[in-house]
Amino acid sequence: MILVQINRKDFEYDIHSLVKAFYQEEEVRICLEPPEDETEASLILVISYEDETKETEALLRAKLLDGQGKLLLEMEEPLEDHPERKETKNRLKRLLYRLLSQYSKKTLPWGNLTGIRPVKIPMSLLKKGWSNGQIAEYMRRTYYTSREKTALAVAVANQEHHILQGIDYQDGYSLYVGIPFCPSICLYCSFSSSPIALWRDQVDRYLEALFREIEFGSQAFAGKKLNTIYIGGGTPTTLEAEQMDRLLGKLETCFSYEHLQEFTVEAGRPDSITEAKLRVMKEHGVTRISINPQTMNQKTLDLIGRKHTVQETREAFELARRLGFDNINMDLIAGLPGEGAAEMAHTLEELALLDPDSVTVHSLAVKRASRLHLLLEEYKGTFSNTEEIMGLAADYARRTGMFPYYLYRQKNMAGNFENVGYAKPGKAGIYNILIMEEVQSILALGAGASTKMVWAADRIERIENVKDIRSYIERIDEMIDRKRSGIDGGKDAKL
Repeated sequence: MILVQINRKDFEYDIHSLVKAFYQEEEVRICLEPPEDETEASLILVISYEDETKETEALLRAKLLDGQGKLLLEMEEPLEDHPERKETKNRLKRLLYRLLSQYSKKTLPWGNLTGIRPVKIPMSLLKKGWSNGQIAEYMRRTYYTSREKTALAVAVANQEHHILQGIDYQDGYSLYVGIPFCPSICLYCSFSSSPIALWRDQVDRYLEALFREIEFGSQAFAGKKLNTIYIGGGTPTTLEAEQMDRLLGKLETCFSYEHLQEFTVEAGRPDSITEAKLRVMKEHGVTRISINPQTMNQKTLDLIGRKHTVQETREAFELARRLGFDNINMDLIAGLPGEGAAEMAHTLEELALLDPDSVTVHSLAVKRASRLHLLLEEYKGTFSNTEEIMGLAADYARRTGMFPYYLYRQKNMAGNFENVGYAKPGKAGIYNILIMEEVQSILALGAGASTKMVWAADRIERIENVKDIRSYIERIDEMIDRKRSGIDGGKDAKL
């Protein structure tokens, strides 16, 4: 356990995240005073804000002690001119990064950045007219990002900036529809999804509730321009073809597609995809689908609870191509248990034969709500991500004519890397960028869905639906009232 003592209650989340990035397998505990109970800490980090006096300037001081209190390393950072809060946070994180990096003999690819949206930094600077070189220098100097990750962030920012030029932030919006059912629950999954076998007789009741929310949402956003639709989950293709037809028909009836630029259905699991379902999607104007193997190694699929085969992935992909789908994404996870560079190389060789239009590479993140977290001791040491593995995916993307177009990070990611989407020209997922950049309102419907109202650049509000499926069905009136209050209240405050 690593104990962190601070003399001012501020930036605890950033401190915890940065220490955890260096010591992923250690518990990190933060306190204002030395704990009264006995703790067996392997390291003690003491952070103090020291005010300016006649003899000394204001500064930040950080000391690293061993479990017995012996000083190991000490550093300080000046706080002259009473810098604003954001600059204080940056100085604190730079100080901690230098201290922990020197002691651990480690560097982190993303430096001291702990947020999930690192591309927001270069995006904001691009809008101010900064050059790519100026942005890169600023990121390396301020956040200690590696040259490789700095270049990746700047490249993604430029692609996002180009792709979003045709999006109406003010009068446009996007629509998310959640289908919270899956064929089975994967080892690493933390989403609010449920096995379809347990809920099959309740799917129609769920759709009835969802249709009521769709009706309200279309009325609440009447007069605005719908730019993208994303049906996710869960696995939307756990719906039967007739149920999918009813859902897509309901959306067509309720919403105007006049300004629609992208319509995605996350088909997801190959074992849930049928010709009838794909034909329904094609007939209703779906322009983009995902077929997500996560890996093309059968041994790993069996281990993580994916109830499909590598061959089923190939067959589902080839079927979608034959039916005319020309924008197919495939998701991969880097760092799965038992997988290293050789396994990733094999997966990429298999993908090259299929030639998808985009690939999203996720770094494994061990979430508290996942079975993998509960079984952590059993799987400890079997999963890790490396620069080599991520580099293989980037090289594959370049060879196949793809460019990185969106990027985000999560807590507890293997190797402290990132999730990155690669796409061929014209095949980028616009919704993926919009959900990350938070520049446009997203109306989200279904169990566990979170509507995001972007009233202004500095004012974003969320309206949450309950995650439990039964509660969503029984409390659908309450979910609608939540949206009504959030949307109407936001409009009033904006006025």
